[in-house]
Amino acid sequence: FDNACMRRALALAAQGAGHVEPNPMVGCVIARDGQILAEGWHQRFGGPHAEVDALSKLSSAADARGATVYVTLEPCCFHGKTPPCTDALLAAQPARVVIAMRDPFPKVAGGGIAILQNAGMEVEVGLLEADARSLVAPYLMLVEQQRPWTLAKWAMTLDGKLASFSGDSQWISSEGSRAIVHQLRGRMDAIVVGRGTAQQDDPQLTARPAGPRTPLRVVLDSLAALSLESQLVRTARETPVLIAVGPQADAAKLAALENAGCEVWRDAALDPFVRLANLWREFGRRRFTNVLVEGGAGLLGSLHDAQLIDEVHAFIAPKLVGGASAPSPIGGMGAATIAAGGRLDRPQIQILGEDLYVAGRVRREPAPRPSV
Repeated sequence: FDNACMRRALALAAQGAGHVEPNPMVGCVIARDGQILAEGWHQRFGGPHAEVDALSKLSSAADARGATVYVTLEPCCFHGKTPPCTDALLAAQPARVVIAMRDPFPKVAGGGIAILQNAGMEVEVGLLEADARSLVAPYLMLVEQQRPWTLAKWAMTLDGKLASFSGDSQWISSEGSRAIVHQLRGRMDAIVVGRGTAQQDDPQLTARPAGPRTPLRVVLDSLAALSLESQLVRTARETPVLIAVGPQADAAKLAALENAGCEVWRDAALDPFVRLANLWREFGRRRFTNVLVEGGAGLLGSLHDAQLIDEVHAFIAPKLVGGASAPSPIGGMGAATIAAGGRLDRPQIQILGEDLYVAGRVRREPAPRPSV
């Protein structure tokens, strides 16, 4: 029964995806004598947390007394946009609190557990912890490494090409595949492309229909060469656009982009690899939790070389274009061996019309220990 209640809490938590970031997704179930009394989840950023949401659905506050509360993440114990969840639990007086995992956020980090234990409650930690950590992996990345969870997306032909040798790529994937991409976009904090992709494809990089979030559209454009007539620049006053440039960008071009409504983010580093790392740190400072990278091959290759790709969404169409110069999804230096390149952990594979959709999180094998 404990397992069933925690699995239900995890399923509830997942409903907050795209709505609660940069907060974590959290779910809560309250039960007694083998029956669920109430359940809740963190539904929106700034709104009630999961424990408070669940407690509010009891017929009376006294119903929680002596019950068991199952929650997917350690209850918060500080005043933020809402009061501490530990206060609500202390007032409700459950006999037992089962927590899937500790919260590494510095203002919590075991403090919530200690408060409940000091009040005499039975507290258990670690039930379905692996599932809970998987659910909030983007949140953990932001808290522990101060950068966003990075998703890489591409559509390619069966022979592994992003476009023909002439640059044509409209359309490789089917409408069904593109619908999935729009769903992804709608829960992102930012969508990133290189200038070559922005110039060749002239994308809007918006979610259609709109999702719970409006992502910042980001173009890596070291010389600020993006056309003012591009769809991104022309719509910058409606949906935010950031142009990430290097130290050699022309001042007049920067001024023109800013006058068109774009935000310009300038980095003084000459090395583009360093600028890329700095931009990801900037995303972390902005509390971005999920960032989607849509190409091109050079940008995806740099992120792959830096081991910054955490999740892949690849759409494979049954089409052949050939061409030695036609781009493949990931450029850069690449891995020296197959084993060093990483793989998808438990990939999910779907058939979308004629397309094959492969999605999964990147697992990198630890480097072998040198022989003595």
